[in-house]
Amino acid sequence: MQDLAGDEQAILAYLVLLLLIIGGSMVISSRAQMNRSLQQLAIWGLIIVGLIAAYSLRDKIETTLYPERPILSERGTVSFNRARDGHFYAELLVNGKKIEFVIDTGATDIVLTESDAARLGYRAEDLVFSGQASTANGIVLTARIQLDTISLGRFTDRNLNASVNGGELDTSLLGMRYLGLFRKIEIEGSRMTLTR
Repeated sequence: MQDLAGDEQAILAYLVLLLLIIGGSMVISSRAQMNRSLQQLAIWGLIIVGLIAAYSLRDKIETTLYPERPILSERGTVSFNRARDGHFYAELLVNGKKIEFVIDTGATDIVLTESDAARLGYRAEDLVFSGQASTANGIVLTARIQLDTISLGRFTDRNLNASVNGGELDTSLLGMRYLGLFRKIEIEGSRMTLTR
């Protein structure tokens, strides 16, 4: 309950009160042998109240069920919740295919693993690994590629340069080449928000 905002607490309190009133009236009315049509009306009322409650708390429910899913707003922001391992993850549509990235503000480039690059049609044997990158595991060779499209929700960017990592990399990295397309990057508590 402490995680809910004031408006959400008020809505939840209202819905609980409404549920108690309808539930109480059902108990009282069952003693008085309420006819079947009124019982069904009360049941439908409870179902509707439950649906309203679920809809009003949908962001909280979705965040709990799918913590890696971005939260898009009409204001031109996209937010991510910190995963259990402490990182922020994003699933983007790259050249029409879903690719999972670690959001890495310390990385300069968009860096794909060899397996993600292969899924996009860039085979390792066709790439020229002539670049170098300094990583936590030392210097690795990189190959330059160009991505036709990258989409995150309603934000679509075209013709972005990226690198394929020739070393060991578990998850592709979404670095500042992409993050720099956003006007503001904010980390508050366990949430990262990008603003276009």
